[in-house]
Amino acid sequence: MTTVPSSLSLNTTTMLPRKLSTLQRQRRWGWFFLSPWLIGFFVFTFVPIVVSLFFSFTNFTLSKPDQIQIIGFANWQKLFADPLAMNALGVTIGFALLSLPVAVGVPILVAALLNSKFLIAKPVFRLLFYLPYMVPAISGIFVWQAFLNGQTGWLNRLLRSFGLNPPNWLQDATWIGPAMVLMSLWGIGNAVLITLATMQGVPQELYDASKVDGANATTAFFKITLPMISPVIFYNLILNTIGLLQFFIVPYVLTEGTGRPNGAAYFFNMHLYKTAFLFQDMGYGATMAWFIFLMALGLTIILFSTSRRWVYYAGGE
Repeated sequence: MTTVPSSLSLNTTTMLPRKLSTLQRQRRWGWFFLSPWLIGFFVFTFVPIVVSLFFSFTNFTLSKPDQIQIIGFANWQKLFADPLAMNALGVTIGFALLSLPVAVGVPILVAALLNSKFLIAKPVFRLLFYLPYMVPAISGIFVWQAFLNGQTGWLNRLLRSFGLNPPNWLQDATWIGPAMVLMSLWGIGNAVLITLATMQGVPQELYDASKVDGANATTAFFKITLPMISPVIFYNLILNTIGLLQFFIVPYVLTEGTGRPNGAAYFFNMHLYKTAFLFQDMGYGATMAWFIFLMALGLTIILFSTSRRWVYYAGGE
């Protein structure tokens, strides 16, 4: 009988593959399934972000890519001295101040109506409020363009039937902003459903206790419902703030890229698009993109810093 040397037996044991634990196998498979997204994010998002930051300090143009030079903060100085950019920024901020209360407040009111115990056929109304959200943006813009037409639009015809003198919504610098706010109501369906779901999650015991204390429906809404749905209000506020700073498709299609009348619909992102892709000044365009990103980031940080004073979380945080 031949005996195996102990040293050979030890080496054979150490050469055997180590068996992975269940947690390690799950982790490997997790990274495997995440890898397509991670690769896509790195190639199509992270790298372009870094490159655009580099471009903001250069004079890079698509027509002369071989003549790129680093020019420091010249593009940033040009931005703050550019009257078109500053006017477009003012239009964007003004529209945001006009539209933000509507974009946040109307979904709350509609959700409260849909949550009312006196409303019949609730599923039908929920579907009707959500359906416009499914309509492609371009199609919705053309529908509203016909609806708000100063001469043949249905809205103005209705107002004239009541003896009113309606404005020329899309050709008047005073009224094109409110007209786009009306158009934004077309897409509140998603916010309405999220708010409605949160309202339905408010414990009924709180309303029962408020009735015992003599509170009416209005008091219960402001003292119970609004505080309990404040995280969703905060969520919609953040999304709408960022979205309004990126406002582009509606005014671009509505005015065919002109920003008429008198630049009242010439938003910052329209100026960015024209600079980068029509005039091919990618360096200056990247600067404007980073400026609006930093502005959105700053506003988001401010909103998060104030949220602890008015946003209520059931966990006490």
